[in-house]
Amino acid sequence: MKLGTVERPDGSAVVVEVADEQAAVLPYPDLDHLVADPDWRQAAETAADRGERIAVADLAWLPPVRRPGKVLCVALNNSANPDRIISGPDTPAMFPEPSSALVGHRRPIRLKDAYGRVHPEPELAVVIGTGGADIAVADAPDHVLGYTIFNDLTSPTMRQTDTFHYRAIHPDAEDPAGVRYVESWVSYPARYKGADTFGPLGPWMTTSGDIPDPHALRITCSHDGRVVTDDSTANLRFSVAEVIAFASGYLTLEPGDVIAMGTALKASAQGGAVQNVDLNTLGGTIEVAIEGIGVLSNPVHRR
Repeated sequence: MKLGTVERPDGSAVVVEVADEQAAVLPYPDLDHLVADPDWRQAAETAADRGERIAVADLAWLPPVRRPGKVLCVALNNSANPDRIISGPDTPAMFPEPSSALVGHRRPIRLKDAYGRVHPEPELAVVIGTGGADIAVADAPDHVLGYTIFNDLTSPTMRQTDTFHYRAIHPDAEDPAGVRYVESWVSYPARYKGADTFGPLGPWMTTSGDIPDPHALRITCSHDGRVVTDDSTANLRFSVAEVIAFASGYLTLEPGDVIAMGTALKASAQGGAVQNVDLNTLGGTIEVAIEGIGVLSNPVHRR
């Protein structure tokens, strides 16, 4: 089953795909409300049978989850990354992205000159259906509502600007009252990951039962029709279940939370890398496609 959230003249509504070119309207304003209803599956089946139909081409898309409590992004979670990592944790590393950064399918990515270089990052995203804390790896799949597409836009320019090279203060192991200074680097991602429209999400969320193996999905990223990345979720370093279990050990997961699983990196046969696609210079349209879910497309506009 594929579900999405769309804009309507009287607000917003959840839709369910009933054919390649048609969708039916459900009695929920968004997936945030749908997931709170234990009978949502029956409502979806009823809508698919006899609900109002809309042509998919006429839909004005919003992010499937409009205001998730958390968007967690897993950093460097592709098997291609160990060769790049000089040092780092042997567990998932995550950062939060504000829900205000989210934008729907076909909505513009709005960039400013001050953002500098901005490139796409195609990712599989998990939508949590059942919340919890300290979730076991074996139980983690039962907490997934479905899977959607995320484009984790990144500005290396703002990342460099917001990076500190400084002396961190640590307790002195030999003097309980003393301190020692340790040379450190730290970067804060609020701007370079969380600027407005830096989080295209959607259009469809495919329910978990229709994705038998989230680690066997082809994922591509294209710029103006040219395929830049052609990868597979099989190359995720940490699995969906491992990430859910690890994250829930520190952050209570709630229904509607979104977890972006990390960037697909494998270059296409045409070569290049997503880091070469500077959307602030090139403009155009960026698309991310994931097998079994759909295509997320967004044009670039200048602010």
